[in-house]
Parts: sequence; structure tokens; C-alpha cells
Amino acid sequence: MMASFGFSCPTSTLLFSPSVVTHRKALQSRFIASSSASSSELMSKSSVSETIERPRTSLRLKNLTEIFWVDVHSAEGRPLNVGLQEPVTIGCSTLEQVENVAVRVELSNGCVGWGEIPEVPWVNWSQTTVLEKVREACEFLSRRPPVTLNLLLHQISEMFPGSQFASVRAGFEMALIDAVANSIDVPLWRLFGGVSNSLSTAATIPTTSSAKAFDLDAKYCKLGFTTLEIKLGRSLNADIEVLQAVRAAHPHCLFILDANESCTLKEAIEVLDKLNEKGVTPILFEQPVHRDDWRGLGDVSNVARHKYGISVVADECCRDLTDIQKLTEENLVDVVNIKLSKFGIFGILEIVEMGKKSGLELMIDSVAETRLATGVAGHLAAGLGCFKYVNISAPILFSEDPVVGGYEVSGSNYKFVNRRGQGGFLKWNFLSW
Repeated sequence: MMASFGFSCPTSTLLFSPSVVTHRKALQSRFIASSSASSSELMSKSSVSETIERPRTSLRLKNLTEIFWVDVHSAEGRPLNVGLQEPVTIGCSTLEQVENVAVRVELSNGCVGWGEIPEVPWVNWSQTTVLEKVREACEFLSRRPPVTLNLLLHQISEMFPGSQFASVRAGFEMALIDAVANSIDVPLWRLFGGVSNSLSTAATIPTTSSAKAFDLDAKYCKLGFTTLEIKLGRSLNADIEVLQAVRAAHPHCLFILDANESCTLKEAIEVLDKLNEKGVTPILFEQPVHRDDWRGLGDVSNVARHKYGISVVADECCRDLTDIQKLTEENLVDVVNIKLSKFGIFGILEIVEMGKKSGLELMIDSVAETRLATGVAGHLAAGLGCFKYVNISAPILFSEDPVVGGYEVSGSNYKFVNRRGQGGFLKWNFLSW
């Protein structure tokens, strides 16, 4: 029977090809023997924890995708609506509730994988539109005969090509890889590289008043956050008041200044000059000018880099791998901000390789995602160990947590102690329609 959207329909019972059945335990043992899960001391500020010295596994995600045969028993998608503690303003947009989409994929061996497709500001989609796309993918998965994970992911990529569909593609990548990791009893952080099983994240202060920024900063300081990302979007004087309030509440805090494309070239340089006069220096200045102003971005970066020792981060202008290539070739910025919902797991892996060759530093960030997608991003960052800057703190803004299990949270520190997969799941029958 064909699976219809929102409920399970079985296909066949085959999961592995005979050759892979023979080697399933060998796959599992090779991952488990490669390292022992342990905690580690934080490396610095907002970053992945100190590398755990251990033998590296010879079997990584790419190898696994080529030999693991997948048979989808059922695939479903449902609305994932989560309230916020209070409305969040970023730039000129205000978010009062998160309206994401959850994806659940069950393999015929009974192992389940979970994915999340968030609302993303760079695509003008409604939740209804996303649900329609998810329905198409679920029907496709349910009627496919068993194929390798590599081929299945390629087919999903063909269904949802380019940056417009990246968040949907990423949601299904998450779910399928999580299901496979559950099948071989391997946690995602080890599958992604095994560098560490913990990390530290920054927190975000949205566009708000100086009084509210002071209160938020004091709260995050008590929770142990040492790096804050502060959103611009008011007048220059109002933005500086917010930064001074943050500095007063948390004198030793490091901060990232995120302009969200709100400045012209002249305004961006004026921001840097004014901050220097006030003795308030960010470690990063993120997307100061419009995404299409490549020359302006390079000019701001040169001033920030050479005059003030500040690194400029590209975010909104990074829409696909071609944009990343342009940034590296023309040396326009020092850091690139990448998101799981924008590039997907395999897109991020490609960017990591580009960064290694070019020397470009990496930051991993998130949009309004629950601990489901945040957990996958965290496993990826910890497992790869190459992200100098991490800000995946969105769940702290929610009024409720729909995820059961998953990573452990202690203030700014995340620890991935689950035995397999990403470790979290949703109470599926309680999700609203």
C-alpha cells in the first residue's frame, strides 16, 4: 500500500541487502570500538569542546550511505507548533509562535528517525505549503523499493533542489540518517566524525530595548553564557545603548554583532567607529550590508579586519555553495555562518571541506528550531569539531519543549550522551493538526 500523509502504511519487510545483513554487527562494532563516549573540558568561549584523543573510525557517514540499504516502512509529517515565552523581534520581523513541520520515518526493522523543517526567513513559504511538499516526499519514500541510503538521499535532493527547498531536504536528511544511526546503534556525533560529544553555545539577544537587553543578559550570565549574539535593527544610538546595557550587565561577556543586512557601507563603518569610541568591541560583525552588496561586504571586512581586528561574518549572502566559493576566492570575509536548514547535512560537509582548503573560519547557527533539529546541528558541530563559533540556542526562547530525551543542557553547555541516533523524539500522537 502507498503511505498517505499523516499515517503509517507498510511496504515490504526487507531492510538490508544480504551482504549488508552479514556485516551489520561489524558496522556497529567498528563505530563503537573507534572511541569511547566521554565528556571534555570546554575549549574556549562559544565553541566545540576540546578534542578527545582517540582512534578515529575508518567508517564515516559517506561510506555508510554507500552500503546501507534502506526500506521505509512508513513516512509521515505533521505540524510542529511551539509557543515562545514572548514575541521575538529580529530586524523588522516579529515571531509570536514557531510553526515548523516534524518528519517521522520508520524503517522496516522498526527503527525510527526524526527530522524538523523550520520556518525560514529567506523562503516565503507557509506551513501549509511545507506540509504539501512533505506529503509528496512521504508518498515517494513509502513506494520506493529498498535502495542504498546514498541513492535515496540523492533522489530526495532531486525532488527538492536548490536553496528554495533546502529546509525540506534537510528535514528528510535528518530523519533518514537518524533512522540509520539508530539501526546500527551509533550516536550521530560519532557518525559525523567523533571529535567530541559536547559543546558550548552562545545565546541571542533579539532586537529589543536597552532595559530588556539588560534583563536578558543578566539571565544568560547566571546560566553561564559567555558569548552573546546581539541583533541590530534600531537606530544607531539605540543599538549602542543596548550594547552598553549588555556590557554593564555582563562586563566580561564576548559578543557577536548581527546587523541582518540593516546597514549601508557608510553606516556599517560608522557602527564600528562609534563602538570603538565607546570601548565596546565585538568579536564578530555579522552580515553588515545587504546580501547582494558583495563589494560593500568586502570593504566593511577590510576596515573591520585591519583597523579594529574584528572578523566580518557572511550569513544572508550565503545562499548556496557558489556563494561560499565566491566568498573564499575573493577573500570577502573571515567567517561564514552556516545553518542546517539552509544547506542540509551534506551541504555543510561540503562547506567544511571548502573551509579546510581556504582557511575560512566556520560558525554554525540556527533559526527557530526545537531541540530536535538543534540536537542534529549540535551532534554535527561536536562530531566534526571544526566550528570556531556556535550559536544554536533557539530552544531557550520557547515556552515548552516538545522533545523527549535528546541532549543534556546545562546553561550554555550541551552534552550528547545518547547511545544511538540523535537521541530525541516527539510524542507523535499529541502533535496538533
